[in-house]
Amino acid sequence: MKKLLIFILVVILLLFAYNKYDDYKRYHPESTNYNISEAIDINYHNQELLFKYYEAVESLNSYRTMQWSANSIDAVHPEDEDEQTKVVVNEYAKKLAKVKFYEAKLKASKDFKDKGLNNEDIKHLEHTNTTIEAYKKEKQHNTFKTKMLDNFPSLTIRIGQKSAYIYEVQKLLKAQGYEMPIDGVFRNITSDALKDFEAKNNLFPDGLLDRMDLEALLDK
Repeated sequence: MKKLLIFILVVILLLFAYNKYDDYKRYHPESTNYNISEAIDINYHNQELLFKYYEAVESLNSYRTMQWSANSIDAVHPEDEDEQTKVVVNEYAKKLAKVKFYEAKLKASKDFKDKGLNNEDIKHLEHTNTTIEAYKKEKQHNTFKTKMLDNFPSLTIRIGQKSAYIYEVQKLLKAQGYEMPIDGVFRNITSDALKDFEAKNNLFPDGLLDRMDLEALLDK
């Protein structure tokens, strides 16, 4: 009988100690605070948003601590369903949503940078709401367009001329549905295709490549 009483007493003490430890673990700042994510971009192009993220996390943690200290309400794991607890839980959820919103943007930015993008690229992606694949394709095209325009021949291309530049123009015409050899030689078939393209795009249909023709081809 004595051993049974001692056993029961030990169990009660263990339960009491566990509850105290559980309370400490749940409400001690080291275990209850929402931690700043390590997967965010601390060099995000909008530093004000980064500051708002830190501020939102601090507000979230302070709110939970205050509610527990002042009202004994756990905003994350509530033990009651009274109106005051519901109000606290709802307010905590709103604060957490704000944290998650900022965090998602900062995580996405870090992911983009891990894939080789910079702040200007990310600003463009956010502004246009395009995919990274579409943006890379657009960027590649713009680089090609700039290179083609910067290297536009100073003299008019004539029948029989051959060059790498004509080769690229033939590829552009072929992409518009014109069939021709892609060999870099400016033959009549290339000139005729260009003349048809000019006519369809309100350009002077002479079959001779000029800068306006090239810009129209590059923009298609």
